[in-house]
Amino acid sequence: MSSSFRALHHADLPLLLPNAWDVPSALGFVEAGFPAIGTTSFGVATSAGFPDGDGVTREANAVLAARLARLPVHLSVDIEDGYSDDPTEVAEYVDSLASLGVAGVNLEDSAAGHLVDPTVLAAKVAAVKERSPDVFVNARIDTYWFHEDDTVPATVARALAYVEAGADGVFVPGLTDPAAIREIAAAVPAPLNLLITPGLSLRELADLGVRRVSTGSLPYRAAIDAAVHVATAVRDGEAPPTATSYADAQARIRRYP
Repeated sequence: MSSSFRALHHADLPLLLPNAWDVPSALGFVEAGFPAIGTTSFGVATSAGFPDGDGVTREANAVLAARLARLPVHLSVDIEDGYSDDPTEVAEYVDSLASLGVAGVNLEDSAAGHLVDPTVLAAKVAAVKERSPDVFVNARIDTYWFHEDDTVPATVARALAYVEAGADGVFVPGLTDPAAIREIAAAVPAPLNLLITPGLSLRELADLGVRRVSTGSLPYRAAIDAAVHVATAVRDGEAPPTATSYADAQARIRRYP
């Protein structure tokens, strides 16, 4: 890996981080040339039959991280709220991921679908950075995601608290308004991460100050739609779509270290 994970946030264009949910999806992103991949808690949770955000992905994420950390790319793991209210326990969990070679984590400031007091996430961030200073902590701010305190001042206040605690970047899913994006990016002294924003290219997002763009659960949800389309096309007398051949998919797995 020629560039550090941190350095990838300071290139000409934002780092486009595709989010995997299993080994085959990660291998596909790696072979497509992406220098870093993330995981999606939604994909990991729902593929096992559980809703996202219920804290059920702790063990599954650790297992997946152990498998994916061997790949020749940087790996960032979505760990929801850290699976604990105790900052020390969160720091221990992140340290266990770091020992596998994980480069970054996402930590969010919500629980059970609602925002928590910003001091809660700030304490977790501080504990993680003290225990694992080299891990890139991306502090997720859910003001716009859950439409609670979804204003620029409230979001900036949370972001500054997390950066002061040691966060290396901030992630504001649901933020799509260009004026708000520009204002938040200018006010926060850390890379701003957004989800894919319809109507705005990577170049346009870069011009607004965005340094990282995540695909989130979109590839996973699109994969489910594609699978359904295969079956419905055959049922309805249409030609099924083409796909990677069985032989190539099998060879890809056999190349997996």
